[in-house]
Amino acid sequence: MSFFVAIYFTIVTFSTVGYGDIQVYIWPSQFYILCMIASAIVVLPIQLEEIAYVMIERQKQGGTYSRHRAQNERHVVVCSTTLHYDQFIDFLYEFYAHPLLQDYFVVLLSPCELDLSLKTLLQVPLWAQRVIYIQGSALKDHDLNRCRMDDAEACFILTSRNSMDRGEADQQAILRAWAIKDFARQVPLFVQMLKPENKFHVQFAEYVVCEDEFKYALLANNCLCPGTSTFVTLLIHTSRGVEGRDTDTWHHMYGKCSGNEVYNITCGSSRFFGEYEGKSFTFASFHAHKKYGVALVGLQKAEPSARIMLNPGPRHILKATDTCFYMNITREENSAFISHSPKDEKQREKCLIGKANDHSPSDGYPSAFQTAIAGVGTIALELHHIGGSKSPTTSPHHVPNADKEEDKSHTPPLGRSAAEGLHIKMPSRSSEIGGMDNNHLMPPNMLLIGLHCCILSDQEPDFFFLLIRPSIMPVQEVMSSDPEDDQLKDEKPLHAQKQVAIEAEDVSIWDEEDPWTKGLPPITPYIGYSPSYCHLLSKPKNICCLELDQPCEHSSWRHAAEYNWPNNNIILAAEYASVAMVDFVVPLRTHWRPKHSLKPIVIIIEKRPDTCFLESMACFPMVYYMMGSIENLDHMLRAGILQSDTVVVVDKESSKLAEEEYMADANQIVAVQTLFKLFPHVSIITELTHPSNMRFMQFRAKDSYAHKMALKTKEEKEKGSQIAYMFRLPFAAGNVFSASMLDTLLYQSFVKNYMINFSRQLLGLDQAQDSGYLCELRITSEDIWIRTYGRLYQKLCSTTHEIPIGIYRTELPTDNKSECSVSMDFEENSSCGSPEEKKEIASIIRAKMKKLDLPEEEYGMQNLVPICWCQSIELMPICWC
Repeated sequence: MSFFVAIYFTIVTFSTVGYGDIQVYIWPSQFYILCMIASAIVVLPIQLEEIAYVMIERQKQGGTYSRHRAQNERHVVVCSTTLHYDQFIDFLYEFYAHPLLQDYFVVLLSPCELDLSLKTLLQVPLWAQRVIYIQGSALKDHDLNRCRMDDAEACFILTSRNSMDRGEADQQAILRAWAIKDFARQVPLFVQMLKPENKFHVQFAEYVVCEDEFKYALLANNCLCPGTSTFVTLLIHTSRGVEGRDTDTWHHMYGKCSGNEVYNITCGSSRFFGEYEGKSFTFASFHAHKKYGVALVGLQKAEPSARIMLNPGPRHILKATDTCFYMNITREENSAFISHSPKDEKQREKCLIGKANDHSPSDGYPSAFQTAIAGVGTIALELHHIGGSKSPTTSPHHVPNADKEEDKSHTPPLGRSAAEGLHIKMPSRSSEIGGMDNNHLMPPNMLLIGLHCCILSDQEPDFFFLLIRPSIMPVQEVMSSDPEDDQLKDEKPLHAQKQVAIEAEDVSIWDEEDPWTKGLPPITPYIGYSPSYCHLLSKPKNICCLELDQPCEHSSWRHAAEYNWPNNNIILAAEYASVAMVDFVVPLRTHWRPKHSLKPIVIIIEKRPDTCFLESMACFPMVYYMMGSIENLDHMLRAGILQSDTVVVVDKESSKLAEEEYMADANQIVAVQTLFKLFPHVSIITELTHPSNMRFMQFRAKDSYAHKMALKTKEEKEKGSQIAYMFRLPFAAGNVFSASMLDTLLYQSFVKNYMINFSRQLLGLDQAQDSGYLCELRITSEDIWIRTYGRLYQKLCSTTHEIPIGIYRTELPTDNKSECSVSMDFEENSSCGSPEEKKEIASIIRAKMKKLDLPEEEYGMQNLVPICWCQSIELMPICWC
């Protein structure tokens, strides 16, 4: 029998086919065949099972990114201990939102297996060709070689935020960073850390984002400048700016504003700012905003180790080598500049004037904004919009090449926003009031009266000038070095309330016991901390005096009411004391805030702090701590919640023990809802683990408007929006925040290497010489004569040299209620409860106060009046000074 025939016979026999064409006649051969068949029945299934197991394990471990692909294609590597669907999908959408990254591949390296949701995600054709999963460890050179780490464009190291021990999660990220740096030194590292004290271990990394640093600084700014968390979140998220555009409510404007981002360009090569070379920064910012609808907010000199300066002021003269930072719906390189002939300008002017003459008082005016955050990009402002004309549907990427003639009048010319590509010049009288637009700073009915009188009829001169708004002085090209120069004077100053320190300030009430000074904190809380100039005590407090409710030999006070603070206090509730809380205190004690406006800070913690934390807090004025929890009513009353206007609740690490992942916020949400019911007058800012849980904040089961917002959120999510929760009122008002919203800051740094430093300057974590700072400006009823955002921009630039970057707007509809209006009647508001429920709450709180020996006269029915989502007209521009 030949070898081929023997193989043929063996396979036919093992497969139990048995054709019978070959037979065995002698008994030794027959016995051999029996043994062979018996062994095959036992051995073959075992071997097949092992082969199947190996194949399944290889499938779990993923493939190997080939060397050929690595050398001919570009890829980035993402390393993480645990894989969460929300975190990974956020990375993919933010990473591929940039047009230059469409041909990149993402290699996911993780020691854990993919769950069902991630497996389903990677089977979607959009991601199946772009994402490669490899199960392995970053500490093994073999696995790093499998993902071709040495050929990668960058490596992102993400920490496990949901870990019970945040310190351990940081340690794992540190080891990964060390291992990758040892394996491929040339690969840029983008590292995410949780605790600031661990940052110095990865200081060699090109980009590091510390979650606790940004989180506490953001929450602190939110206490004084409402909506800062929302503003920053929208700024660092890539959005199409089309959310809510199918409605006529506040969603339309709010959705457009969400598309604004921060971009940079060299001044000499910029069409936006190149023509202002040799002129002051403030002059360039105003005229670029007026002509193109972009907001120039900062710059960086072309010098070694130069830092970003936010609004360096009118003393800084633009140079061709300066890098300009501006806010816009898109970068200048993606904009189309459209020029209009004078004939087209006149034709468009007549057309728009005819439309303005024909509109009725009820046409074209937007519904009331409900606590919206407005950025200052091309579309967001709708500058100089005529009367009731509606927003265009053209692409926001078209930016006009407006007339370069400088404005010599005190008011901006009438015209459409930069997004429409029109620049219309009107007669002098009309130009005085032509700035009235849909973004008015006054009620619509008052706006229409002045517009109709000036456009429709020929007024007598005396009566006409009664309708003219006070003129605004122009922005100077170059700031004079001599303040005594004869310059135009401001005819009508703003009455806006701004809390900025002044030289002649009466601070006797603060300096009676502990003298204050200004300087850098004497104690560095952690390695890598950037000290900031702030208010300090001349002599640090004794450690025993820091505990609010414990008498000592220096103080006998037992609760906040006995301290007799002249200002309402701020309560920070956390599970334990973190050194990152210094980043919460410093923005509230920064040097430019006047002493009389500083608010006491009470930190409520469940675990006793260590000495290092207390020593770092002892140098700040009016900072105290106490042991307690927000779930205990006695603790909150002693902490002074009746005297407080803001309570900040930080996420707990112990909540990560929840069996169901999204139940990690359950304890936090219920505790905050209890405070909201008992003390509705207090503004509560809450940090959540999962952004999707923000719909439960200040929950009202019978609120029809909240139900509409839920439907709107689902609709936007189905359309592909990654920030569909932006329409939830708690988020829009800045009352809820999730640290996961900061992840995009690290992702954007791959294409915007300046975003981390820019954000640190914005939040006050870093300070640069000649750089401005973030502050709030409350517009009063006396300032409504300005009417438009464009005029307000000119007013601030020409007088105080401030640059507005956003608006926090609330409005109470007084006439007919639109579909987005919310009834704020006390009886109709479900959060207030019935009169019987209010009496029951009042009796419980008074009983607790009597037990704690608290003055009962401090509690009244005004404490049961809630903070409304809609208030009387109040516009608060967020400015850089």
